[in-house]
Amino acid sequence: QVQLVESGGGLVQAGGSLRLSCAASRRTASAYAMGWFRQAPGKEREFVAAINWSGGSTAYADSVKGRFTISRDNAKNTVYLQMNSLKPEDTAVYYCARRYTTVITTTAHDYPYWGQGTQVTVSS
Repeated sequence: QVQLVESGGGLVQAGGSLRLSCAASRRTASAYAMGWFRQAPGKEREFVAAINWSGGSTAYADSVKGRFTISRDNAKNTVYLQMNSLKPEDTAVYYCARRYTTVITTTAHDYPYWGQGTQVTVSS
């Protein structure tokens, strides 16, 4: 069973930065894509960013393009989300997720493994 553990969330002022990390409990032989999603109170979970196994292909939600950067270190079984120029509307619980394959998708249903989430709060 793969376990994902997020860290790095917190309270930050608008315009500030945070870096989220997601560590997998164990390395697997297969290649897989990773994604970040978020869910604000009263809203549905939404796609934020995704990255393929090599890191050569990424995807971002329009709302975070140019501000967020997803990256990964396969030797450490860890994926990161660097968040810059944060806005109050970025406030949400952020979840990392893992696919069975290395193909990127933006749909939450395509990701069978999820972390417990980390809270990001951006004050105005």
